Amino acid sequence: MPETPPPGPLAGIRVADCSTVLAGPYCTMLLADLGADVVKVEPPEGDATRGWGPPWVGDEAAGTRTAAYYLAVNRNKRSIRLDLRQEPGREILRRLIRGSDVFVENFRVGGLERLGFGDEALKVLNPDLVHLAISGFGTDGPDAQKPGYDFVVQAAGGLMSITGATDDDGGRPTKVGVAISDVVTGLFGAVSVLAGLVGRARTTAPGQRIDVSLLESTLAVLVNQAQNAFVSGRAPGRLGNAHPNLVPYETFRTSDGDIAVAVGSERQWPRLCEALGIPELASDPRFVTNGGRVDHRVELRPILAARFLGRPTGEWLAALDDAEIPAGAINDIPAAFASPQARARGMAVDVDHPVLGAVRQVGIPFRLSATPAAIRTAPPLLGEHTREILAGLGYNPAEIAALAAAGTT
Repeated sequence: MPETPPPGPLAGIRVADCSTVLAGPYCTMLLADLGADVVKVEPPEGDATRGWGPPWVGDEAAGTRTAAYYLAVNRNKRSIRLDLRQEPGREILRRLIRGSDVFVENFRVGGLERLGFGDEALKVLNPDLVHLAISGFGTDGPDAQKPGYDFVVQAAGGLMSITGATDDDGGRPTKVGVAISDVVTGLFGAVSVLAGLVGRARTTAPGQRIDVSLLESTLAVLVNQAQNAFVSGRAPGRLGNAHPNLVPYETFRTSDGDIAVAVGSERQWPRLCEALGIPELASDPRFVTNGGRVDHRVELRPILAARFLGRPTGEWLAALDDAEIPAGAINDIPAAFASPQARARGMAVDVDHPVLGAVRQVGIPFRLSATPAAIRTAPPLLGEHTREILAGLGYNPAEIAALAAAGTT
């Protein structure tokens, strides 16, 4: 990290963040990376992900043990510990919302209203507020009251049905290896908040409520697979590492491992055949076009697989690079971050934490030339900034002490 990162494009924007776990915190971390002042409002016991370990960082006996999961999505934020079951706690939140541009929460449908923060109350507190409400299944419909968990939504949203090995290979529906429904919900949430802020600045309209759900976000990222189902009237099946619309676009065994090969254009197909030493295959009537290769994938794949088995991965990567065929080794996560390209792009960053020391974080995946995003501060300790935030909201030292003594903060 630079010693004094420049202010990001969202400098001056305050976000009151009452979200927990992943979708909301991922959204607000993106806003914080872009320079927003994100105030993370945590319940007395803290965000649940503080305890989602192992692996852990820190020492349990010293009271510093924190789960890696929490550290993944909470940098660049300030933390206030707040008991919203108490009226003084709710008053603190009211003050925070009055001075904020954005409010992000993932309460169960109806939960925010029961605390006295329904839509009408929020409009009175701050008519210009951009309010992002994240839920599992949306705010209406028969499943609106169900709790939303990424794993369940991957199943209910159809994603699991297209993930995993084929039935012929003994496969069963499989979740994605990260909580992808949560992550894309956070991404859609961040995009929506930015749109809300731009709309507020460019029109006479005040703030607005934005609803984003895990289910709808998961359905949205089905993209071509959803369109395939609409057009064909059939449910797409599981293809393992193969692509439903492109062939060859999958993994192959080599003599010492595996390789991922992606032929994404008709120009690449004859070059692949040449690199494999079977140039005649490019003019086979069954395989001349991608559509033909998709229709005849069962005949084509064994031919290609036999060739790839003849040489080690490194040799194939060199040959395919020379032929300008997209291909890659199958890295594990440490190897992916250690790759020369990931290192050159700064995708692993060491962040100084006041208690835990150096904490490695995933870098920022987008580059803004004039107003860059930056990692400014490490993920906060529970309630680390409570006094600072309360003072900024107008509480004097005696009031701050009284709130702590009462267990409100």
